Amino acid sequence: MTTPTTPVDAVLFDLDDTLCRYCRSPATVLERAFERAGVDPLFEPSAYYDRYGAYLEDSSSVADLRKQCFGDLAVEAGFDRDAGVAVAEAFTAERDQRAVDPLSGVPDVLETLGEEYRLGLVTNGDPEMQREKLDAIGLTDAFETTVFAGYDTAPKPDPEPFGRALAALETDPERAVYVGNSLSSDVAGARAAGIRSVWVPPEQDIPAEPTPCPDYTLESLADLEQSPWLES
Repeated sequence: MTTPTTPVDAVLFDLDDTLCRYCRSPATVLERAFERAGVDPLFEPSAYYDRYGAYLEDSSSVADLRKQCFGDLAVEAGFDRDAGVAVAEAFTAERDQRAVDPLSGVPDVLETLGEEYRLGLVTNGDPEMQREKLDAIGLTDAFETTVFAGYDTAPKPDPEPFGRALAALETDPERAVYVGNSLSSDVAGARAAGIRSVWVPPEQDIPAEPTPCPDYTLESLADLEQSPWLES
């Protein structure tokens, strides 16, 4: 891809699975939640995460979001809504938001980039939950602005949260990049906002032709600070 001529002033980031990752997988936590609630498995973890964004705007917290989502998933699977709510409550009790690890190279990359670029965070998620993660990995003060999409604004991939972050950083879309791991949320949202997208794909299930197509693809976030297009 041709290096753009417009220089970059700001770098925006996603949080979950871009900067940090839970120590326990969703599958492990959900398995324990089913056991704790005393019910048979009602749905797969992917069913929850595939529909997570649909409940963001209408939920008051992540615990409320889970109750709505798990209740609907239980009903759709032929179970009582109360069974889904019980699993949601058990999941919340099992999930420690501070039990997260930064991905390889994250603190060093952010420290280096912060010396030259304005940094922002745009993340789908409950503000209290996401702040706990940032505090746990020592990134509370790493960003000049943070937008909790789905609570401060419409959720990603809507362009609104990206626009709010850029306004706070006093940066135009063409002078920014957004870094994330999700094609449907991060890459699609950045494209909708007119921002160049940097995709750091998950370790598995990488499509041969990603859709939507990111502007740049990195094997690791550690490669970001050496990217020549940041100097354009």
